[in-house]
Amino acid sequence: MSRTEFVLATAIILFVAFCLGWFANWLLHRFTRVAAGDVEQLDRMSQELHEAEETRDQAITYLQQREAELTNQLSQTEAELRAAMDGLRDARHEAEEMRAYIDRQKGA
Repeated sequence: MSRTEFVLATAIILFVAFCLGWFANWLLHRFTRVAAGDVEQLDRMSQELHEAEETRDQAITYLQQREAELTNQLSQTEAELRAAMDGLRDARHEAEEMRAYIDRQKGA
């Protein structure tokens, strides 16, 4: 193989390698390119997700406040029930004492 043939073969190989590299680059950019519509859709979806997360956080906060209010109300109601039961117990005891007193007065 003469020097000219060697240079020519090397040039052809380098040209083919360049063409393959350029084609691979073109394919890569072709398949990885994102359309403007897709970017807008992603932006819209991220905004909706952010709004949904804020709504969820507000709902959780509201539920926690409501639960605290209901727990407080339940505690107050239980305290009132205990007080009413104690008052009823005292009234029954007093009524029994009055009956016993009346029975003693009748018997005397």
